[in-house]
Amino acid sequence: MTRKAKPVEAIGYMRTSSSTNVGEAKDSDKRQRAAVEGYAKAAGYVIVDWYYDAAVRGSDAVALRPGFAAMLERIAGNGVRTIIVESPDRFARDLAVQLAGHDHLKGLGVTLIPATAPDHFIEDTPTAVLVRQVLGAIAQFEKASTVAKLKAARDRKIAAGEKCGGRKSYAERDPELVRMARELYRPDPNLRPASLRQVSAELAAAGKLTPNGRPYSASAVASMLID
Repeated sequence: MTRKAKPVEAIGYMRTSSSTNVGEAKDSDKRQRAAVEGYAKAAGYVIVDWYYDAAVRGSDAVALRPGFAAMLERIAGNGVRTIIVESPDRFARDLAVQLAGHDHLKGLGVTLIPATAPDHFIEDTPTAVLVRQVLGAIAQFEKASTVAKLKAARDRKIAAGEKCGGRKSYAERDPELVRMARELYRPDPNLRPASLRQVSAELAAAGKLTPNGRPYSASAVASMLID
């Protein structure tokens, strides 16, 4: 006797653009739900949860949609790796948004299936290839622009004599520590300065220790005095 294959778990996603198409008297979500359920049953899937972005435009980036964001959180915790929508334009109307959203899901190991065109995101049409190339070029341009802006900002700070990058000094991390070290090192201009190890011991006695709970080394104390 042949055993029937166990259905694969999937999540149903719906979207309606206009608020006028949302509500009990409207059929947008009912139509979408029926299409998703029909495909799921025929293809061996079982819908374990639903997410709905009501009154969300098809041109809106998928990451900015509340229902879609909640769905990603659900996916991250339950192991479901298939999303079924009624059609590609229910996922997103703009081809660029469709492909960007699909590629984002693909990177998460999630399969997106439009019930009316199951192979839509599998087929690499010339248009899809072109759009992906354009999106990649835009992403590369934005990355290069960001790097250039950050470098220009760093250069301006350096030219103005400001510290830019690198490890924070003791004065930046703990001004009170540096103040105490300097006072302990030479409390009176007429007296001989204390040794660096003496300063370290006094700091430790006052509760000023390294993150590891140890007294500061002599070299660390020296750094505090010249910060």
